[in-house]
Amino acid sequence: MTPTLVRRHRPSPTSPEARARDWAEIQERMLVPLYEAVYDRLEAGPGTRLLSLGCGSGLALLMAAARGASVSGVDQDGRRLALARERLLPDGAPESGRRLGLGGPEAVHDPTGPAFNLITAFDPLYCAGGGTRGLAQTLARATALATPGTPVVLAGWGPQERCAASGALRVAARLADPMCAPARWRPSGRDDLEDLARTAGLTPDGSGRVSCPYGYADLTSAVRGMLSTGAFDAAIRATDEDQVTKELVEALHPYQRRDGTVWMPNVFRYLIARVR
Repeated sequence: MTPTLVRRHRPSPTSPEARARDWAEIQERMLVPLYEAVYDRLEAGPGTRLLSLGCGSGLALLMAAARGASVSGVDQDGRRLALARERLLPDGAPESGRRLGLGGPEAVHDPTGPAFNLITAFDPLYCAGGGTRGLAQTLARATALATPGTPVVLAGWGPQERCAASGALRVAARLADPMCAPARWRPSGRDDLEDLARTAGLTPDGSGRVSCPYGYADLTSAVRGMLSTGAFDAAIRATDEDQVTKELVEALHPYQRRDGTVWMPNVFRYLIARVR
């Protein structure tokens, strides 16, 4: 790719606030097919008491609430959580059946209310900084707030050969300094979700695959969307945003179509496990 083409599609350096907004406005919708498939399979609706780990800016919670579910969500990113509040609690006051909290599952626990009967961890990067053990510990704390037999949904990437976005994500892993800023993305192993479930004390009980293509209006939107995932944060700290953006544009360019749009077919895998 020529330097001129790279400059043309290089967005201005983004603040953490801007990346959170880009997640909500550009990237989060790419996972809607995953949310819908899980909610359909588990018949989420009235009577569902959902706890979402890594709820982001709240789109999955909003979709569950539209089905009649009571929804609670936690996230470690206060900026994304503020956007979730705008969506779910637009007037600022707590609404019946909707709770949001910063941090772990205890942040939305109501000791006087009914236990959760559905737990989701849709974001494969949630708690990734703590690795598998950190996420397993979070899941164990969450399942302590749920009824026995509650389904716990874990999500991750499908096979690399069926995920066009994996090429762009490899840029993030390659540029990150493994000693000072370990990458938050790595290729998914075949049994990663099952291993995570068992480490958390859960019993695997079925799985599925969902097509979640990444589609963008142009390369600039694609770069903004990908940077908003958090997968590139370590690479930016280890190098700089200009370098990451340059290489990301090059990785995305093969997926740009004649009309300027960017289209990357992807497959996500989800696992349903049960609280013992």
